[in-house]
Amino acid sequence: MSTITTAALQTSYPPFLPNSFNGNQPKTIRLYPLSNYTFGTKETQPEEDPSVLARLKRLEEHYTEHGMRRTCEGILVCHEHNHPHILMLQIANAFFKLPGDYLKPEDEEVSGFKERLNERLAPVGTQFSGEGVNEEWEIGDTLAQWWRPNFETFMYPFVPAHVTRPKECKKLYFIQLPRQKVLSVPKNMKLLAVPLFELYDNTARYGPQLSAIPHLLSRYNFEFIDEKGEVVAVTPGGGPNEDGYVPKTRVLAGGDEEMKEDSVKGENGIS
Repeated sequence: MSTITTAALQTSYPPFLPNSFNGNQPKTIRLYPLSNYTFGTKETQPEEDPSVLARLKRLEEHYTEHGMRRTCEGILVCHEHNHPHILMLQIANAFFKLPGDYLKPEDEEVSGFKERLNERLAPVGTQFSGEGVNEEWEIGDTLAQWWRPNFETFMYPFVPAHVTRPKECKKLYFIQLPRQKVLSVPKNMKLLAVPLFELYDNTARYGPQLSAIPHLLSRYNFEFIDEKGEVVAVTPGGGPNEDGYVPKTRVLAGGDEEMKEDSVKGENGIS
């Protein structure tokens, strides 16, 4: 079995092809190269709360008035050198989160989520023009639900048996990126492209929610598209690395400081 398409093979010894092994799987997802996307910055979006305690206090006030808080975040996937990368934000050079936020009490789920994505990532004004500017978000499958049972930082991928009134539910959705798109990040944040292998089993750096993303995406098969629109590799595996390239996290836009390993706080994935 080869991960390289027939058109891209450069060998006189073609691989043996086994019978189909794609039963009961969702549709194959097309991933476009990171170089297809345009990244910029926009005005700073200050955090609503100065501390974790203040954020939990605001959650308590929301619950008292409106009930359980609904939060939506998106898993945006592209590829570089035929390896999936996740687009995520780094805030205050400290912790990581997926694009999205809590919904307003009156919001409908999907339309409200699109509004929050636009607040975080849509370009403003006439900064950019052409294909991919303010294109509609394509909200895909719900990949996970995380529950906050109490007014504290811990969240779980299940509702604990003794909990009857969870305080927050966070849903993670797969976001199908189009062939081209323009994304703008607030100046006080960084937009990163993080390879799947760096997230896998890396709870110390990314927290339990983000480090679980490789598990969530393992149900999909991928087609890796090049800049010409041709399929150059398919799941399982990936194409040959160019010049020994090893995928790594890349800062795409925003932020004035370099990433620092020791600046990551324990809030990742549980805030």
